[in-house]
Amino acid sequence: MREFLYEQPARRVIFGIGTLSRLPDEVKRLGQRALVLSTPEQRQDAENVSRQLGKISVGVFANAAMHVPIDTARAARAKARELGADVYVAVGGGSTIGLGKAIALETSNPIVAVPTTFAGSEMTPIYGLTERGVKRTARDNRVLPKTVIYDPTLTLTLPARIAGPSGMNALAHCVEALYAPDGNPVISLMATEGIRALARSLPIVVCEPTNLEARGDALYGAWLAGISLGATSMSLHHKLCHTLGGTFNLAHADVHTVVLPHATAYNSDAAPEAMRAIADALGAKDAAQGIYDLAARIGAPRALKDIGMPADGLDKAADLAMQNPYDNPSPLERSAIRQLLENAYHGTCPT
Repeated sequence: MREFLYEQPARRVIFGIGTLSRLPDEVKRLGQRALVLSTPEQRQDAENVSRQLGKISVGVFANAAMHVPIDTARAARAKARELGADVYVAVGGGSTIGLGKAIALETSNPIVAVPTTFAGSEMTPIYGLTERGVKRTARDNRVLPKTVIYDPTLTLTLPARIAGPSGMNALAHCVEALYAPDGNPVISLMATEGIRALARSLPIVVCEPTNLEARGDALYGAWLAGISLGATSMSLHHKLCHTLGGTFNLAHADVHTVVLPHATAYNSDAAPEAMRAIADALGAKDAAQGIYDLAARIGAPRALKDIGMPADGLDKAADLAMQNPYDNPSPLERSAIRQLLENAYHGTCPT
């Protein structure tokens, strides 16, 4: 008999085509003065949402950035205080939702997340802040969005080069949840179903950009992935991605895509049951190879050298990965991690 503890924080999820229309009512349930957040690239989306909210909106802060630089977080917190905002509407992907979490961490005010990518971070109590080239993550239920609105139509403008890696990011959450030391049967079911949904939908999303059914399926997988990550511990894969992204300013989803097959291979002997579940959900014979092949099928990057990683940074990355390590099925050995990074740098098949 397997012993486990399962605890799921309450949150509200609204899923379906056209559900963005319900945003004003959801915001009114939680506050009276909403600050809308976005990246500079999605400012127009944020402005549209602000107009939709009408008098409830007190303004837009459109400076969210990858890995939530501490200076950006401080500026957003100051803006929220200045405008007297009591609820934050995060419109976008992990960068914007991460910024909302950074503000909520200080104020404990609620977040309404409106994801436009497939990353799944909107379902987790995990936040990250980057300061002096080091990204640090932690968990706090104050940063967990109170309401998440999933509307597949909001992903229609997401190009294939972003959509594919975004979904691979979510896939990574499912993979690590399956071998997490604090996993449980409920989360394993969700993680396996998340992998299955992402594996079948992402190739369609990148080949048929207007296919709303596939985009909804990918959002469904991302929702399951976020729940899986939020309920379990992260392992080597996430540690490496936080290290590479925060230190070398690499695109978060691209790093996940490149590293995941190699981190999976690293843990293959230590987590055979999880590997079988991953492979079955992918429809592959081998978990790590199946992930690598899926990335190739959707045209996502498979080599760190192709996403801006400097070759002379691999040793530093290996050293940082050994500092404050996350729990992991296989023992962490510096030489083995250095080889993992070497393989990921060149994009070789996972071994």
